[in-house]
Amino acid sequence: MPAIAVHFMPNDVTVTAEAGEPMVAVAHRAGVSIPTGCLMGSCHACEVELDDGTTLCACISGIPGDRPKITIHLFNDPVW
Repeated sequence: MPAIAVHFMPNDVTVTAEAGEPMVAVAHRAGVSIPTGCLMGSCHACEVELDDGTTLCACISGIPGDRPKITIHLFNDPVW
């Protein structure tokens, strides 16, 4: 299975990952912090937006395997 280039914004950091690899683990490996709360996807503290406009909870999501590169936009929520 080919590696996927994962680009985190606004940090402007890119790392390679495998399809299905936990998004939070990939971010950690890249030195990028994604805030987490419940780790079950219900509090939305870890919500991110993919380059296609899809929003999802990083704590329960894997890296999509449908393209060779993806950009993940991190939100800055002052509450978390």
